Amino acid sequence: MTGAQTIGTTSDTPFGSLASVEQTSTVDRVVEELRRAVFEGDLESGTPLREVALAESLGVSRPTVREALTVLVAEGLATREPHRGVSVATPDPESVGDVARARRVLELAGVRSWPDAEDGDRKAVRTSLEEYAAAVAGDASYEELNRRHLAIHLSFVGLTGSPRLVAMAASVHAELRLALAQVERARRNASDQVAAHALLVELLEAGDVAGAEAELERHLADGEAAILERLDLQPDQ
Repeated sequence: MTGAQTIGTTSDTPFGSLASVEQTSTVDRVVEELRRAVFEGDLESGTPLREVALAESLGVSRPTVREALTVLVAEGLATREPHRGVSVATPDPESVGDVARARRVLELAGVRSWPDAEDGDRKAVRTSLEEYAAAVAGDASYEELNRRHLAIHLSFVGLTGSPRLVAMAASVHAELRLALAQVERARRNASDQVAAHALLVELLEAGDVAGAEAELERHLADGEAAILERLDLQPDQ
């Protein structure tokens, strides 16, 4: 018999690296541990997330695991298919391309708004860059780096002063988290990423909005290409 093996014990599962969770832990604790495993690469795209094996590995009940998996599905980190159960999400080229197009529209709108942006929104851009740099210097987890990285891009959209556009960008970024995390793990170039984002902010601070636009366009295009290459995805021609 070929295909995915049904997992029933921890000794023959990819879940052996998961930290034990106390019986009294909440669903949030289980979600946190599974999310960490996904971002750290302990659970790769396509890995089946079997309730029984996870419950045994984490030391919690199946209903608790079931609730946690529902959260992961809602976050886009896992997918649920009829008769097949839940597995770690696998990005597809169409989704990556669509997300990239949406990012360009939203983030470029933000960068163009810099001259007329509120002081508080400009400060948020600087603060998000400082927090990302601190996370990198502090050897933070991939999940934390991913969150801080995307926070910078969200702060660009915040320059528009539109909560609705920020909410739209947050939703778009949520779809990108898993693919971006996989690229970041492979590249291991967080320091270079800090420098690239610092350049963007420096251009804005200097009043070179056109230069910042061009740099952001290049940055987003490079990011999309890196995701497609890393995940071996080919967009439709």
